[in-house]
Amino acid sequence: MKRKAGELLRLAQNALEKASANPVMAEAAAKHLVRAEEHGLPTHGMSRVPIYCSFLRNGRADGAARPKLLSDRAAVCLIDNCDGLPYESAAWAIDEVIQRARRNGIGFAGITNSGHVGVLGIHLLPVAQAGMVGVAFTNSPAAIPAWGGKKPIFGTDPVAFAFPRKSGDPLVIDLALTTVVRGKIMLAMQKGEKIPEGWALDRNGKPTTDPKEALDHGSLFAIGGAKGAMLALAFELICAALTGSAIGTEADSFFSDQGNKPRIGHAFLAIDPGALAGQERYFERVETVITTMLADEGVRLPGSRRFASERKLHAEGIEVADDLLAKIEQLSNG
Repeated sequence: MKRKAGELLRLAQNALEKASANPVMAEAAAKHLVRAEEHGLPTHGMSRVPIYCSFLRNGRADGAARPKLLSDRAAVCLIDNCDGLPYESAAWAIDEVIQRARRNGIGFAGITNSGHVGVLGIHLLPVAQAGMVGVAFTNSPAAIPAWGGKKPIFGTDPVAFAFPRKSGDPLVIDLALTTVVRGKIMLAMQKGEKIPEGWALDRNGKPTTDPKEALDHGSLFAIGGAKGAMLALAFELICAALTGSAIGTEADSFFSDQGNKPRIGHAFLAIDPGALAGQERYFERVETVITTMLADEGVRLPGSRRFASERKLHAEGIEVADDLLAKIEQLSNG
């Protein structure tokens, strides 16, 4: 069933508030989830509302939490998310990095005591709108083993970049460090299907085609083998060591209602081109790269599908499965 973004926003916000989220937390989370739907990313959209409500009801997230500043020095700050849903903290971090980059040429904000933060690329859009380059990192519950190991240690640890253009949508590069998202393996298990070799490892660190083994006892392949595992290590250290947050093995799965408060970390970075080569030279170089890319038939600019989807779905409405919609409506009615 198709619903307008405004209606979904109200439903999601009401459901989260009924589950104990304070109004600011509920609104910030709902806005992000609806925008993820508009960007054509339903795995990070309305389907997360029941999950977040369970987190709030089962103590995995604190609905009364409001973020606070822990550390503040020139271009850098650290925000304590205080175990809430982290969308208010992320918006604050983005505002901080923009303001600090305007003053210093660069701004960095870390977030600690946090949880599932949604789509990193969406968080970075205000940075691009401010004419700056944005970078975002997060760690997550263990999914990838260290290279040569058998047990998952690092999270899928996504990374995103946003590059503004003088005119037109920004380039948005947003990816996790696993060959495939966990959701595809879950879907294969539900259908009783095998998964392709190269997606996951079994409990002994060997490739497996059994989705249940992969999810219950195994781990996920890092993109690029050893190189991907090294990037996972680097991102884990940026998000956990710099912010003092939990590492992947200390955070229970996001796919379970029961578990601990994840207390993972995020990092956001803004860079002002005006402090380096200058805005005009920056924009000229970006367009040169884009023109060169598009001269090769079949090339698609990263982020272009998201923005096309957003314009289309904002006008036409967002398709949400009837059973999911009914569940969210029930949650919003208490």
